[in-house]
Amino acid sequence: MNDMPRIPQPITPAQIEQKSFEIIERELPHALDPVHAPIIKRVIHTTADFSYADTMCFSKNAVEHAREAIRAGAHMITDTQMAKAGINKKRLAAYGGEVYCFMSDADVAEEAARRGITRAAVSMEKSAAIGDRSIYVIGNAPTALIRLYELIEEDRVHPALVIGVPVGFVHVTEAKELIMQADVPYIVARGRKGGSNVAAAVCNALLYGMDQM
Repeated sequence: MNDMPRIPQPITPAQIEQKSFEIIERELPHALDPVHAPIIKRVIHTTADFSYADTMCFSKNAVEHAREAIRAGAHMITDTQMAKAGINKKRLAAYGGEVYCFMSDADVAEEAARRGITRAAVSMEKSAAIGDRSIYVIGNAPTALIRLYELIEEDRVHPALVIGVPVGFVHVTEAKELIMQADVPYIVARGRKGGSNVAAAVCNALLYGMDQM
C-alpha cells in the first residue's frame, strides 16, 4: 500500500486558481499576445487543453471592441442555457447588460419544427429583436453560427462581437470560418474543439479584465 497517492493538503479556491494559472504560465507552448493572453489562459484553465494557445483567433482589436460594448451596456446572447449559466451575470449587469438564451422558448421550438430547422437557428433570428451591438456567444450549435452569419450578411443584426466556439464534427469548422470572413469583430476557436464552457470562459475573461483596458 506504500504506492497509494497521498491525500493533498486542504487549499482554498483562490489558491487553486492561482496555482493553476502558475502552472499554465509555465507550460504554455509559446508566448502569447498580452491582450489575448488572459482570455486564452482562462480557456486553458477551463479545459486543461493547451492546444487553444494555437487555435484561438482574434480579429483586429476584438478585445477592445468587446469591452467598449460591455461598458456601453451590451447584452450577451447565447445558444445554450449552460453557457448562460456559466457567464458572470452580476459583473455584466454592473454595466447594464443581461444574458439571453432563447433555445427553450416555446415559440422558437414551434417555429423550428414548422420549418424543419434547428432551434439554434431560429433563436438567432429571435435575437434580432434585442437590438444592435449585442455580443453573441455561440458554444454549441454550428447552425446558430451559420444563421448568425446569414443575418449579418442580410444586414439584420450588427454584433459588437461574435464569440464562435461551437464543438463537434458536422459543419463546425465551416461555420467558424464563415464568421471569420464576416465584417464583424470575432473571437473564434478554430477547428472542432470548443463548447459552452469555453464560450463562458471567454466571456468571463473579458469581464474580469474590464479594469485593465
